[in-house]
Amino acid sequence: MNERMADPERSAPEPEGPKPIVPEVASALSPLVRRITADNPGMMTGPGTNTYLVGIDEIVVIDPGPDDDAHLDAIVGCGGDRIRWIAATHTHQDHSPGVAGLKERTGAEVLAFVARDGLEIDTALADGDTIEATEFRLTAVHTPGHASNHLCYLLPEERTLFSGDHVMEGSTVVITPPDGDMAAYLESLERLRRLRLRRIAPGHGHLITDPVAKIDEYVSHRLDRERQVAEAIAGAPQGSATAAELVAAIYTDVPEVLHPAARYSVWAHLRKLAADGRVTADAVDDIDSRWSVA
Repeated sequence: MNERMADPERSAPEPEGPKPIVPEVASALSPLVRRITADNPGMMTGPGTNTYLVGIDEIVVIDPGPDDDAHLDAIVGCGGDRIRWIAATHTHQDHSPGVAGLKERTGAEVLAFVARDGLEIDTALADGDTIEATEFRLTAVHTPGHASNHLCYLLPEERTLFSGDHVMEGSTVVITPPDGDMAAYLESLERLRRLRLRRIAPGHGHLITDPVAKIDEYVSHRLDRERQVAEAIAGAPQGSATAAELVAAIYTDVPEVLHPAARYSVWAHLRKLAADGRVTADAVDDIDSRWSVA
């Protein structure tokens, strides 16, 4: 008989890992933070897009997600007339289209880095700008890389960072030029490493409870991919290769269904290597260019 069964006073072990994410059901993550995940699971969104409600008396909604009535109704059902602000991390289609519908329902002030891609805003936020509520403060952190207009939001009271698509749980991030920039992405990751975070609340997936380890993992992954890209070009049979050929050679451990997305990240690596003077192409802005060692 094992020790646990021999001791009736000892409680049963807690299930390992976080609770499952249930779409459109609010989940309390801390005294100040609740999460509602949109019912838009997929290859690029994981379990779905996370919407965060920060605050009790006054609420900031971070990333209303897709323009989906059921999701927007769930947000309003949770926050009601206490929703004062709507903050977008960036303007990709799984994060910001729900802003207009949520503003119509609540009249809340819309904040983001810039108005674009169909997103209309009331106030532009620059790096270091703050949203001041009665119980907390959110600080905008400009983190270009995944998107040039990407903002993360820092909640100092809990040392929690709402990372949008800059850092995700369960997968890496696709960098899509020309708006996505690999060099800027790596610089933004290094900046986050210095923030002394306790948790990262990502745009997709569960809470990240060891931020430094996750950021280190991301940086290591990207530098390893950069090395693989450079080596694959140097060893290309014809002395040059396209991004698609490099994906086929490098991403052998990744399902082929993800190769089209991986092609963009490889292109981003190639553009960074070109800026570093290590590779060259006739047209760095053309994803179908052939690349060779400089």
